[in-house]
Amino acid sequence: MTIGSGSRGDAQLGHGRGREMTGDMGRARMAWFSLGGIARVLLALAMAGVAVGASPAPGRSAGPATEAIQDTISQMIRLLEDPNLKGPGKAEERRRLLEKTIGNRFSYAEMAKRSLGDHWRGLTDPEREEFVALFQRLLSKTYARTIEGYAGEQVQYLGERVAEDFAEVRTKIVSAKVQIPVDYRLLLMAGDWRGYDIVVDGVSLVRNYRGQFSRILRSSSYAELLEHLRKKAASDQGADGSRRTGGERS
Repeated sequence: MTIGSGSRGDAQLGHGRGREMTGDMGRARMAWFSLGGIARVLLALAMAGVAVGASPAPGRSAGPATEAIQDTISQMIRLLEDPNLKGPGKAEERRRLLEKTIGNRFSYAEMAKRSLGDHWRGLTDPEREEFVALFQRLLSKTYARTIEGYAGEQVQYLGERVAEDFAEVRTKIVSAKVQIPVDYRLLLMAGDWRGYDIVVDGVSLVRNYRGQFSRILRSSSYAELLEHLRKKAASDQGADGSRRTGGERS
């Protein structure tokens, strides 16, 4: 089914976790998201290891949405542990495969549409395609800096909530110093659960970007927003014009 630019899925699943954060901690969380929330969250989970990543909390059986997230994480773990992808010159290939795996689970189009909000309705199809492509680059540009950045985290699958064709999978990343709740919001699309938002410690990726985009649109124009995204995408180019991070779009 087609979802409008609003947040019907969020309303059905509840807004209790989507609070705004203020102060230094809030700014730190927002900066964390601005560097590519999907890559950081999923790679943190992947680095936790197969045994932990596949285990639901005691007494809870994994539902279809949870199994979808677990399957994606398992695929990423296999890529990260593949000895054929660890040799010299293999980093870019591994990044491309990781990005494809994430893209197969998360709908960048749905995330971009929800992040742009009501402004999405006024765009033509070519404009929407351009915005989705730029938004995907914005999310994936820090893959290279995060692939090797996690070790020792443990993951607990806490359960899932389903409302019609929406689901929320609740997890928690646990290390010696912190415990961070991470919720995945998914939409049933063509019989498969596709992610459209990630909520880390109460901060929604989509809501965060919607706020950033709305501020730009209120103070300038959609053209200025596109230029802002293009500059960020251009900063991801090497001197020879090749991409430094993120690989190719999946």
